[in-house]
Amino acid sequence: NLTRHDECHYRRLYVDSLLVFLVIKRLCELCSEDIRCKCICPPYRDIEGQIYKQNVSLKDCNCLHVVEPMPVDGKDVEAYCLRCECKYEERSSGTIKVTIIIYLSILGLLLLYMVYLTLLEPMLKRRLFGHSQLIQSDDDVGDQQPFANAHNVLSRSHSRPNMLNKVEHAQQRWRRQVQEQRKSVFDRHVVLS
Repeated sequence: NLTRHDECHYRRLYVDSLLVFLVIKRLCELCSEDIRCKCICPPYRDIEGQIYKQNVSLKDCNCLHVVEPMPVDGKDVEAYCLRCECKYEERSSGTIKVTIIIYLSILGLLLLYMVYLTLLEPMLKRRLFGHSQLIQSDDDVGDQQPFANAHNVLSRSHSRPNMLNKVEHAQQRWRRQVQEQRKSVFDRHVVLS
């Protein structure tokens, strides 16, 4: 006599076993897709050239096991098969999928960073330092570095140091170095010409 609890338990066990079986079956199907034999058969008499693919083992990778349906009969089978070139191929679709996921993730991160640099960074600068402090007047531009005013505002800010300030400071330092290099190259170019 099975109790109602036992019946539920056995049904659950049956369903779980069925699910495990289906998962294993699907994994085996995926594994078999990673292994295949590919036969390239050139034109033969009035038959066009064809490419045949089958999921077979390495020992069965030949024309007789892969070419189905056989386009010729009788004695011509051997002559036809001698012309076919069969290759056994293995690949790891799991590795391919992981590589594609990593590539797309990096691409997505770069895209997000680009959006940050083009849209969010200017808004954050205006919010942190005030729009009027970052804009230089035409009189001040002259030979001064274009980002000197933003750097001065950054160094004078009394806000607590955080990651954004550190990144901003490093960015301004890099921009100053680039500007100095441009000026140096331009001065050398003028002297040489």
